[in-house]
Amino acid sequence: MITSINTDHILNTLARIISVVFHPMLMPLYGLSIIFSTPTIPGYLPFTVKKILFFIVLINNLLIPLTLMPYLKYRNLISSYLIEERQERITPLIITSFFYCVTSYIIFRFQIPFFLKSFIFAATFVVIAVTVINFWWKISVHSVAAGALTAIILILSVKMNVHLILHLICVILISGLILSSRLRLNYHNPFQVWIGYLIGLAGLSFSMAIL
Repeated sequence: MITSINTDHILNTLARIISVVFHPMLMPLYGLSIIFSTPTIPGYLPFTVKKILFFIVLINNLLIPLTLMPYLKYRNLISSYLIEERQERITPLIITSFFYCVTSYIIFRFQIPFFLKSFIFAATFVVIAVTVINFWWKISVHSVAAGALTAIILILSVKMNVHLILHLICVILISGLILSSRLRLNYHNPFQVWIGYLIGLAGLSFSMAIL
């Protein structure tokens, strides 16, 4: 009995760690890191340009939304930083969508390979789509982000004609851990998790394919 309780505690702790390490807000940064690390045109950009783009996304899509979280909690717009309730996700998602649009506008003005622009535009589209869906139905945003990260590898491989099998295997394994962690913590049911993953995968793939 004690062993079972300890095992459950360890698994739940690991699930929470995975959920934090692969939080949806971090996924655009992981996406850029993947793009910049591959032997493609965006990968050969000067380090200074990469750093500027990375910091734009870091500030707009991670730091600013995070600094607004205490205010949302103070105003009782969210009851906890986990934001488990669908209704409570509306305001944070709208804020996130706004800052993705800001990032898209800033990135559009840069003279950089269009693949990077299409990645940011596609991510913005997916975030807005998730925000709209959330008005009626709770979806796993973690799973959406995992699907989008998988899509980046696939589109990068096809459009840039590079072999990224190892990248793809790693991302699929990580996606499995993310989806499993959300189910383990009972934050979502299997349908919400799998639909979220498919929306992220199909949404980013379709958006980047037509851009």
